[in-house]
Amino acid sequence: MKSIKPGRGPSMMGGIGAVIAIVFGIVWTLSAAQMGAPGFFPLFGVLFILAGVVQAAYHFKNAGSKNRFSAFDITEEGEEPDPLNERIGAEKERTETVSGAGASGYCPYCGAAVEKDFAYCEKCGKKLPR
Repeated sequence: MKSIKPGRGPSMMGGIGAVIAIVFGIVWTLSAAQMGAPGFFPLFGVLFILAGVVQAAYHFKNAGSKNRFSAFDITEEGEEPDPLNERIGAEKERTETVSGAGASGYCPYCGAAVEKDFAYCEKCGKKLPR
């Protein structure tokens, strides 16, 4: 299994979209305040700005850094860790193994150990590729 990371191109496009959302939030907030709209209208613009800032930081980090956040946390031991897990302090998950059975592979969908002659994964039930 490999860690599944978002591509740099889609991350950059997400960052650009977040900047557009920030600009929209600023315009919305200023327009609503200038028109004398009720308080929740400018607040909506502020929330848009905050969400845009968080999204921009996430996407631009994934687009420009070597150690990107994983879209799905599926990694082998010794691979590049997900920086979000390091930041939170999450422990590494242990891979499930079939007790007593000589597992000869892993399910590409959920990562559970499976035997060579299995047609379906015991954990997720999906058909295994041959």
